[in-house]
Amino acid sequence: MRWAMSDFTMPSVLRGLLILFVLLPGLGSVQAQTPDAATILASSDKARGGGLPGILWQVDVETAEKNGDKDSMRVVVKSNGDDNMMEILEPVKARGRKILMRGNNMWFSSPSVTKPVPISPRQRLTGQASYGDIAATNYVKDYSAVLLADELLETVPCYVLELTATSKSVTYDKVKYWIARDTGLGIRAEFYTVSGKHIKTARFKYDNHINAGEKSIPFVSEMQIVDALAGDAVTTLNYSAIEVRSLSARDFRLN
Repeated sequence: MRWAMSDFTMPSVLRGLLILFVLLPGLGSVQAQTPDAATILASSDKARGGGLPGILWQVDVETAEKNGDKDSMRVVVKSNGDDNMMEILEPVKARGRKILMRGNNMWFSSPSVTKPVPISPRQRLTGQASYGDIAATNYVKDYSAVLLADELLETVPCYVLELTATSKSVTYDKVKYWIARDTGLGIRAEFYTVSGKHIKTARFKYDNHINAGEKSIPFVSEMQIVDALAGDAVTTLNYSAIEVRSLSARDFRLN
């Protein structure tokens, strides 16, 4: 068969390309596919203690209230993924107080209490920090996630997720969460009541590193929580002495 040069004119080539892209629209977007919301969330959880077999760290909590009052607390936290044991080291008057979190159930105990007392993760520990804020984050288990948009947060390209609690016993009813596209780290969170009232905003830094499996990954170094109703009431959590290791089930027994 012989072909004439007229068969290869530019218009016919363009028509062929257009037909190809209409029939195969996915060819040009394979590399640009966005991961699903649950995958994005699970990745971000690890940098805040979630989804790890065992981890131990210290949290120093500094609170500055709007009236000028300041307070501080030091807590050591053990987590094996689903369970958390928190023990207050300072101030001296609170030393020995412990909080056990198993799943979404939480208990408080102290040397002056004869048996553990059930409490809510939403109950305040100090300042703007709730008991649930001190524990390892397991958002992928506790919330259903929807990817709302891609958005720039102070020049950082982010996935914006809306998280809705799957249980009434989690720390917050709804969370709007900004996760950096390039690092997979959660850098901002807005916390809401079930009615949609904005109550707190948190910002995160990741200057720590831990060994997870065969690689080093960033780990949270600071969480700053601001009261959405009174923006000058601020609580800052600083994370240090981080150690990834296996923990005994005895560390998380209610007795």
